[in-house]
Amino acid sequence: MDAGARTPWRHLPNLISLLRIGLVFPVAWMMTEHRYGMALWLALAAGLSDALDGWMARQFGWRSRLGAFLDPAADKLLLMTSYLVLAIMARLPWWLAVIVLGRDLVILGGALAYRLLIGPFTAQPRRLAKFCTLVQIVCILLELLRSSALPGLHVEAVQWLVAVLTLASGLDYVVHWAARARRVGRAGHFKD
Repeated sequence: MDAGARTPWRHLPNLISLLRIGLVFPVAWMMTEHRYGMALWLALAAGLSDALDGWMARQFGWRSRLGAFLDPAADKLLLMTSYLVLAIMARLPWWLAVIVLGRDLVILGGALAYRLLIGPFTAQPRRLAKFCTLVQIVCILLELLRSSALPGLHVEAVQWLVAVLTLASGLDYVVHWAARARRVGRAGHFKD
């Protein structure tokens, strides 16, 4: 075990992820109160904290099983909540929110089914999914910027890019995990 992994500081990335989860409600609240500028600053802080905790985990070897759960959970909670609230506030189209939320629910359902039917697995984010998440975040930030300071900003092209990438990423996960399940099934390693 790396000496840096034993330091009390090793829990800092998890704490940052927890703080990011704590930002979900204030960001949503600011949106519902039409305080889009404040929501933008909080969302930016959340995005920077995501980059920071990931960098710390990699740089210092402060990875943990808890962190492997907390980090993506914080991202998904913030993104799903933001898309849902912005759709309710008529700042984003409903069809886009449904695509974003639907993809994540399909992935979650697939992961649960894999766990129940086949057994434990290590979730490894796909490259396309990472890029998709980045574009989803950019879309939220641009919409908050448009809603708060730049009403003439056109974000429709980014919305369509989010839709295409989200659908492609969801399909990528389904194909990848279905192939993996078939390989495990052929090898006879299904859960008893």
